Amino acid sequence: MKNTLKKWLLNGAMLVVLAVGLAAWIWLPWQGVLVVVVLVALWLALTRGGRLALAATRIGIASLPQRWGASSVIVVGIAGVVGVLVAMLAMGAGFQSTLNSTGDDTTAIVLRGGSQAETNSVITRDQIPLLSTLPGVARDEKGRALLSAELSQVVNLVSRSDGTDVNAQFRGVGDMAWAVHDRVRIIEGRKFATGKREMVVGQGAKSQFRDMDVGSTLTLGNQAWTVVGVFASGDAHDSELWTDVDTLATTYQRGALQSVTVRTDGKPGFEQFKAAVAGDPRLKLEVETTRLYYSKQGGGLTTLINILGKVIGTIMAIGAVFGALNTMYAAVATRAREIATMRAIGFRGLPVVTAVMLETMLLALLGGLLGCAIAWLLFNGYSVSTIGSNFSAVVFKFHVSPELLWSGLKWALGIGLVGGLFPALRAARLPITTALREV
Repeated sequence: MKNTLKKWLLNGAMLVVLAVGLAAWIWLPWQGVLVVVVLVALWLALTRGGRLALAATRIGIASLPQRWGASSVIVVGIAGVVGVLVAMLAMGAGFQSTLNSTGDDTTAIVLRGGSQAETNSVITRDQIPLLSTLPGVARDEKGRALLSAELSQVVNLVSRSDGTDVNAQFRGVGDMAWAVHDRVRIIEGRKFATGKREMVVGQGAKSQFRDMDVGSTLTLGNQAWTVVGVFASGDAHDSELWTDVDTLATTYQRGALQSVTVRTDGKPGFEQFKAAVAGDPRLKLEVETTRLYYSKQGGGLTTLINILGKVIGTIMAIGAVFGALNTMYAAVATRAREIATMRAIGFRGLPVVTAVMLETMLLALLGGLLGCAIAWLLFNGYSVSTIGSNFSAVVFKFHVSPELLWSGLKWALGIGLVGGLFPALRAARLPITTALREV
């Protein structure tokens, strides 16, 4: 009973050490990984035990073609884990990258005090002239304030992919919007005309929703609207539809506006404008940079996607570890005589453990590379849409970055490390006389 309890405690402690070690490995920066690789390479090259481990590894690798069916379980399993993990994280990275690229630090967005998004903000029209006279506001060559008073309306559109209903943001803007949002440019057709039910659509909206081609007509707010142009901005605005602000307000019977975007005279101008708004008791408005505003809109969803991706990846990784354990246990069993012979002629336990571990890590590396390649080929640049904080769709592209691929490879090697450790220890502990009698 005492020995059994001791064995259970020892195994439990080993599992805790493995879990902590695996977590540390996943979070280890590339410099740390490089140090580990260099140290292992030096040990393999400069010590007798290392050279014996390399010799044993060569023997094991040479027999891989005979065991390729079983070994492919490790490769395919780990490839699946890495592919799913990288794809999920690439979705979160792409969504956040789209929002982070929207706006800059010299453009301000003005909302009602306490509002978290445009949808719950109200700005009266009499406040607009006050904002245009405040210090820090940039002006064009004609002396006009670079200020865009805007109205946002969530509308229902039809998805191109499956025909389901999707919410989209229908933004009403004035003439100054094109100067304030200087990244927005017409790439097809023309701008909408003031006072007419015409609209221009973002290139992302065109790719995701039906009836977005130039010349198409669709019904919104019980009125017929004509698409007269397509614009590109390379950010979250690509998901929107734009029209004349007064026409949109009339259609949806909206008296007030929701936000004001202001181009300021650099960062000092932004601080000056923000202080002026805060110091005017007539306004009761809040100001922040457009970069900060849009980056915050995706924070919760990005975090959820990342957590979900890591949870799914962890569950799949556990399955891959068991697959690796079964495969490597079977490999050790079939090579019992071979391992026993090596030990009988002078191969000690450490070289044998290292050889089995290196073999498993090689298979894990192949699986990781395969999973990264699949994620890159299938998902990098793949365009999708999701619901943003204003309950309208945000079109974005998966972003499979080198950092995510590197993270996927570390996950693969971590799985290989755990999956090969226990079979390697069994191989080193196997009694030589018993192993030599096994078939």
